[in-house]
Amino acid sequence: MELTWETLSENMELEPLVKPPVDRVQLVKYAGASGDFNPLHTVEEFARQAGLDGVIAHGMLSMGFLGQYLRHLLGVKGDILRMKVRFQRMVKPGDVLTCRGTVRTLRKDDRIAELEVAAVNQSGDIVTAGVAEVRFF
Repeated sequence: MELTWETLSENMELEPLVKPPVDRVQLVKYAGASGDFNPLHTVEEFARQAGLDGVIAHGMLSMGFLGQYLRHLLGVKGDILRMKVRFQRMVKPGDVLTCRGTVRTLRKDDRIAELEVAAVNQSGDIVTAGVAEVRFF
């Protein structure tokens, strides 16, 4: 559902976006795209030696999902001005992340909405959360 300024209200929950399960190919592709080749994200044995159960996704991957979520919501009716997040839990291959959002405040004078956003795993744990400002045309 593409949002419009006229349909927004404070405390409104936004339609979620469910991402497919994170997989190892995606982690390798993200490493190449981001230039982050830390073997914690792609080499199982290295991750185990570091004390993990296995490889973990890049934190910025879940942030990228939230950026995709915002673009999905806005379509061509607005721009993402700012997004600030905190990484709260590790994401592992097989995790299904759902991006969620809530309208925190609306600034009518400049058509800017402040949104709370979060990526939540299949267990209901928040893995990445923060705030975004978006402007509607």
